Amino acid sequence: MRDLTGTTALTGVRTAIHRIDRATPVERDRAVDALRALATLGVVLGHWLVTALVADGGALHTASPLQHMPWLTPISWVFQTLAVFFLVGGHVATKSYVSAQARGTTYGQWLRARMGRLLRPVAAVLALWAVATACLLASGADFGTVRTLVKLALSPLWFLVVFAGLTAATPLLTRLNPLWPLAVVLHVDVIRFGFGGPAWLGWVNLAAGWLVPYALGAAWTRGELERRRAGWVLFGGGAVATAVLVTWAGYPASMVGIPGAAVSNLNPPTLAAVTFGLAQCGLALLLREPLRRGMRRPAVWAGTAFANLSAMTIFLWHQTSLMAVTALGLLAGRLPGLHTSPDSLAWVAARVAWLPVFVCALALCWCAFNSHERGPRRPTGRPSRVVRVHRVHRGSGPATPEAAPRA
Repeated sequence: MRDLTGTTALTGVRTAIHRIDRATPVERDRAVDALRALATLGVVLGHWLVTALVADGGALHTASPLQHMPWLTPISWVFQTLAVFFLVGGHVATKSYVSAQARGTTYGQWLRARMGRLLRPVAAVLALWAVATACLLASGADFGTVRTLVKLALSPLWFLVVFAGLTAATPLLTRLNPLWPLAVVLHVDVIRFGFGGPAWLGWVNLAAGWLVPYALGAAWTRGELERRRAGWVLFGGGAVATAVLVTWAGYPASMVGIPGAAVSNLNPPTLAAVTFGLAQCGLALLLREPLRRGMRRPAVWAGTAFANLSAMTIFLWHQTSLMAVTALGLLAGRLPGLHTSPDSLAWVAARVAWLPVFVCALALCWCAFNSHERGPRRPTGRPSRVVRVHRVHRGSGPATPEAAPRA
């Protein structure tokens, strides 16, 4: 009986995988979805690997293995993938806006739909952490610990604020040359670091810095980045510029913030973070064809489609998952890789061993909150717009929602 049940389940999974593959419109560029999924995975794993909550008496404080083991800095080069988010986001948003214009959709209608998909899942995060914060403070928890936890939980929201602003400005950015915001970042850093300008000026780069890959996404939509030469120029030029800035201009080598460091490349973005992002965007463009070939495999595409449909839930809840495991782990004492100082390879090995536990906690969050990302259920018998699109493209065969474009 058990073997029969297992065989039936496996058959059902295979059927679902092939149904998703058949239901996807043939003109859909699956490399875009693959790049978004890789960017999401990079951010999640990066945070889980370099964010430590150290138990010190009755309090928790943040630390990073990069503080104690700077030779691990290349980890930040692999997992800081925000530029790819903005590249794909700019491409998808500008393509969506052009398509909406062709259908006669107004800017307001288009923007409401985009903002709904982007911001709807945020309400659940804010509500849960408002209740959790009140409960922690009422129970007498250390204020510093509560502040640390809330800051980590809500840190992904800065991305959404910037992305929402760029999305709203998409009609103005469809023809913007990426060199213009890059020039703004350059001048801001020259004033800040070269002439001792005010530190607050760096926050101009929060918009200008991420506008560079977003504008590259718009150039991708215009067909200006189709040749592999464009990818090589961005990758090579960005890598060389970043190496020069780190080696001779004094920028930090880490592409993520390190607690206690005098300068962070990410908060706010520096010129080094932007040139590093150019290299990442170039590599992403070079990977398009290999990814397209890989996405032809139904099982790989089904996993990618699922990751895209859940991208916002994964992005918003991965820090909460880490903190939930950390808090529950305290019941068993001070556990290595979870509550100890990240100052040795033993900590790194222990943290890697905790990753499957973080995944399980994130899966629970997904079960609880993914409905906020999917949006309100439609009345029975009324197929979704995505399903209707699939039926148009695929005839009367079975239709399964695709990985709709998301931020």
